[in-house]
Amino acid sequence: MDFLTVVFPISGVQTNIFLPPLVAMVISFFTSMGGISGAFLLLPFQMSVLNYTAPSVSGTNHVFNIVAIPSGVYRFIKEGRMAWPLTWVVVAGTLPGVFLGYYIRVFYLPEPGTFKFFVGCVLLYIGIRLLKDLLGSPKVKTGASSIEKRFKTRADEIRKAQCAKIASGIPAEAVVKTISTNLKKIEYEFWGECFSFSTPGMFFLALVVGIIGGAYGIGGGSIIAPFCVTVFRLPVYTIAGAALMGTFITSVAGGIFFSVMPSVGEMSAMPDWPLGILFGLGGFVGMYLGARAQKFIPQKFIKAMLSVIIVFLAGKYIVQYF
Repeated sequence: MDFLTVVFPISGVQTNIFLPPLVAMVISFFTSMGGISGAFLLLPFQMSVLNYTAPSVSGTNHVFNIVAIPSGVYRFIKEGRMAWPLTWVVVAGTLPGVFLGYYIRVFYLPEPGTFKFFVGCVLLYIGIRLLKDLLGSPKVKTGASSIEKRFKTRADEIRKAQCAKIASGIPAEAVVKTISTNLKKIEYEFWGECFSFSTPGMFFLALVVGIIGGAYGIGGGSIIAPFCVTVFRLPVYTIAGAALMGTFITSVAGGIFFSVMPSVGEMSAMPDWPLGILFGLGGFVGMYLGARAQKFIPQKFIKAMLSVIIVFLAGKYIVQYF
């Protein structure tokens, strides 16, 4: 064992000290652009590469989210692309779901094989939603599709004016402005377009996502984000910050909950905090850079990349179960 190799007593993981933060940084850089922390890809890495399959791996993912997400959220707030009403509805729904998810994970999904199948189903759902959104062309024109066209047009104009290969398509004045908030519907404006969603609909979606996310250790953002884009037709530029904030708050609750709950038999759900923090440090850097770079990279490229990775991992875990 060389001096760069460390052993984490709680999880039993033995790895090079630079590997966890490096992997987390790369994953978070890309996923944070879509409002996803990257925990949903970090979990398969821990299970398949680091052989960390105990129930506590879910809690360790929550620790990663706690450490990594604040930098991305800060960036979205600073640039005025945080939809606060959406954030609080998502938090209100996912927070109670985290606690239900804990019991599902510990009491009904303790074995690695069963849990991997569960992970595969979640990933397959996410991948299908992203692929459908990427390949499908909505017949009805929406504000989100209008913003996509304006983004491309503005990027082309700036690229020609500056003779640059990469240019931002979102002007500094394009910020999220709340129009109205009530128990039935929430409306906000972004870049001259109005967007709205059903408050009860978003709440109940968040509740279901919270249950899944609590068991999976992802906070739910990786399901909420594509759902907001594909079903509620909200632009990714406005939902990314909200999804990350919701994931952060629910992960704080999940991390604490997994830490204080008693063990079930010989299985402990105690997160490996040192390993989770090491992942989180890499994610902190990657998420900040990803949130900042979001307006420089076409959404279709990000969605295509995530779709391929997610569907591949989903297929792998579902097949191994049978």
